[in-house]
Amino acid sequence: MMRTAEKNSGDFTRGSIPRVVMGMAVPLIVAQLVNVLYNIVDRIYIGHIPVIGAHALTGVGVALPVITILSAFAGLFGQGGAPLFSIARGAGNTEEAGRIMGNAMSMLLVSSAALAVLARLISRASLLALGAGENTLSYAMDYLHVYLLGTPLVFITLGMNPYVNAQGFARRGMLTVLLGAAVNIALDPVFIFVLGMGVRGAAWATVLAQAVSAVWCLGFLCGGSAPLRLQGRLMAPRPRLMGRIVSMGVTNFMAQGTNSIVQAVSNMQLGAYGGELWIGAMTIINSLRIAFLQVVTGMSAGVQPVLGYNYGAGEKGRVLEAIRFESFAGIGFMILAWALMELFPGPFVRIFTDDPALIAVTVPAVRLYYAGFFLMGAMLCGQCVFQGLGRAKQAAFFSLFRKVLVEVPLMFLLPGLWGLGADGVFLSEPISDLVGGAAAFLTMLVTIYYPMKRELQKETV
Repeated sequence: MMRTAEKNSGDFTRGSIPRVVMGMAVPLIVAQLVNVLYNIVDRIYIGHIPVIGAHALTGVGVALPVITILSAFAGLFGQGGAPLFSIARGAGNTEEAGRIMGNAMSMLLVSSAALAVLARLISRASLLALGAGENTLSYAMDYLHVYLLGTPLVFITLGMNPYVNAQGFARRGMLTVLLGAAVNIALDPVFIFVLGMGVRGAAWATVLAQAVSAVWCLGFLCGGSAPLRLQGRLMAPRPRLMGRIVSMGVTNFMAQGTNSIVQAVSNMQLGAYGGELWIGAMTIINSLRIAFLQVVTGMSAGVQPVLGYNYGAGEKGRVLEAIRFESFAGIGFMILAWALMELFPGPFVRIFTDDPALIAVTVPAVRLYYAGFFLMGAMLCGQCVFQGLGRAKQAAFFSLFRKVLVEVPLMFLLPGLWGLGADGVFLSEPISDLVGGAAAFLTMLVTIYYPMKRELQKETV
């Protein structure tokens, strides 16, 4: 299946939809999981540092909202152009597609440098506002300051790898992540334990891993193997294209930017109603959540080029089939993930820590937090279709709706009701999953799937 996508050089109008989608999605899912793995490996090693492990893990958790918002900007300027790139290629406009990719690269380079400097200047104040206490601030700052040195590398990897995938070279896109993961996993124990660098060692391993990934990604896009190469002449800023890229990228930005807001609010509320130990519990919960979500995210990344290309080529029947396949696969997997976390939370928590107090807090919190997790499959499927077909406003709205308009207010409201305390913060997640997932998926069906199905039926009569 993976060979099919590459052999066709990204012509997604041929072959069965399940085969084409899985040919793209399988390596992307592997890449997403490996990407998550080497971030999680940092936390696993940090959580098992003798004596300080629990505090160090919590410190990294406090820094996560800052790291998440940086990733959101990479999605805004990089991943935002990938659906437009696919649609332009499907319509046969290769010059336009090349300029989209070139302008995305220009925005990534400028924004990454500026944001790294800004984040460094306000790091201490930000971390204190995000819930860092006397036991965790130093670890949060150690990790974040090193991580910021590699911001341009992170932006290149996250922002440009979608253009490798969008051209049908999903295996090469997977290797971008696999190479970085191998470096990070190999260096983590050396830097953290052998060299005694602790939290800073974990951050340095991540920076070096991102350097390897960035070099590999650019080597492909600038070399002769890519059907559409990254060319300097096409990187000259074009305000019209930049505006379109940002417009499409708003969805990814809102998804990750609102994640940062949710992380920040949860840390503050958990610190107020529970303490630093509860922030550590949320760090573990978020690590597990990201791992499961990346399977569906990888599936979505494989579906989006197929959706965009066939939409640009006028192949409505294949668009509808891709939507059905994504819906059944995505929702089915999230039901499985939900069952695992409700039935067997203990073994998953112990991957990150052997601290009895932290385990005692985290296990019941996992069951509360994941109670409605299966509905996230519907949410992600709806957003995938909106994004893949170039409907940025709808995709961005549902990211904002679920997290900022539903979950964040609940995090402020529920802890003060019925003596819920910190449990109220964890309960806000399943309620927002229910409301947001149902709204996004049903809206996609009503505004895209069924109208397109009726159009196709009229055309075939």
